[in-house]
Amino acid sequence: MSDSNSYNPDVLTCLANLSSDEVFTPPQLANQMLDLLPPELWKNKDARFIDPFCKSGVFLREIAKRLDKGLEKKIPNRQTRINHIFTNQLFGIAITELTSQLSRRSVYCSKTANGKYSVCETFNQPHGNIRFKRTDHTWEDRRCIFCGASQSEYDRGGELETHAYEFIHTDKPEELFNMKFDVIIGNPPYQLSDAGDSTGSSPIYQNFVEQAKKLNPRFLTMIIPSRWFAGGKGLDQFRDTMLKDRRISRLVDYPVASDVFPGVKVIGGVCYFLWERDYSGPCRVTTRMNGIEDSMDRPLDQFDTFVRFNKAISILKKVNAKGYKSMSEQVSRQKPFGMRTFVKPTGKGGITLYANKTVGRIEKSAITTGTEMLGLWKVFISRGYGEGGEARDYPRMIMGKPIIAPPSSACTETYLVAGAYETEAEAENLGRYMRTRFLRFLVGLRKNTQDVTKDRFAFVPLLPMTKVWSDKKLYAHFCLSEDEIAFIESMIRPMEANDE
Repeated sequence: MSDSNSYNPDVLTCLANLSSDEVFTPPQLANQMLDLLPPELWKNKDARFIDPFCKSGVFLREIAKRLDKGLEKKIPNRQTRINHIFTNQLFGIAITELTSQLSRRSVYCSKTANGKYSVCETFNQPHGNIRFKRTDHTWEDRRCIFCGASQSEYDRGGELETHAYEFIHTDKPEELFNMKFDVIIGNPPYQLSDAGDSTGSSPIYQNFVEQAKKLNPRFLTMIIPSRWFAGGKGLDQFRDTMLKDRRISRLVDYPVASDVFPGVKVIGGVCYFLWERDYSGPCRVTTRMNGIEDSMDRPLDQFDTFVRFNKAISILKKVNAKGYKSMSEQVSRQKPFGMRTFVKPTGKGGITLYANKTVGRIEKSAITTGTEMLGLWKVFISRGYGEGGEARDYPRMIMGKPIIAPPSSACTETYLVAGAYETEAEAENLGRYMRTRFLRFLVGLRKNTQDVTKDRFAFVPLLPMTKVWSDKKLYAHFCLSEDEIAFIESMIRPMEANDE
């Protein structure tokens, strides 16, 4: 038989994902995460491992392989060794009844741990150490007190999944198995639709990380979306806690999630980390993108947000050394003139309104805030831009083109006001500045979703707009090296000529 005919793929590399927020982990990725753990763990017959959100069982299966090999000398008999590993060292909590069966099939080679075909001989119950317990939400003011799920969406009958994940729906996670764990590892659910949030979905992966820390394992490693780097939408406190946690020794970041989850789009990318109970120090930050890996040892809280690209650190230091104020101080908040996105021009009035996909006239009385800017030249920027860290077409744009608006003009919340000036020349100069790769690179360091908000401009220096700024002038002004310039230009696509 030829090699092509004898090809036997790993079934866990072929699974379709349950949903965009419950993503199966490829075996290769699981092993990359396991490689972060100290090798001596695989020779420790007393070490305990738990995946508290099993989907395919891949983490427990790959751990079993390593323990099987590592314990050969301590437990020479293969069957005795397997019985010991599965009974005493590996534990899991599945997220659904279906994934509990799938996980047991992957780990025990049988969907029932005590079944005829199970590789472990010592279990008396069908679930073994991989269990699923249907859990209900705890409602208060029509939201779950543990995960924030909406009662109207998730107060379901027994025929539907509750998505009340057992691991985070308790104040006492230590009582779930009544034992200490050396390693907690896994890939938690990422979000809940309509989790008490009118915008459609809210992140919940941070709840799993925080709950796992309460168990105080020796090691904790999870793969989660990278959107927490910039905070926002329930993630600000989690971001601050993570950035200040000196026990995070490794952080591996994939700006393009499909590099590790083929066919899956996770806006902002994904990352996995290693948290060590007995460690305190800098973190080795590794970025993997487009086949290139870059690593650096640095504190995570070097800035108020996490800067994912190591090569950006020296650029930011040079920019900050000049002591300019931040451009975020002059960028407006959303609804700069008090008008929602759905407001349209009426065709009457003395104010030119820039609205969603249209420009027209509106009465001045419709403007409730920002009236002090009406008589000034303004620069508008769209609040949404289609790139959120997943597109592969690097270099990228980061923002749309700025709009120069004359006096007697306003906009709906489709736009932000990036600056307002007495003269047309200053507004035009800001527009040129915003089209530079330099500025859009600094914005991009804080932008890992489509949203362009005031805080995205926090790294951008507020330069005098009495001058015309080009990339060439900016590179020279901030003394950037050839390598730093090359990095910026590898990340950002030119919007138009800015080298004059």
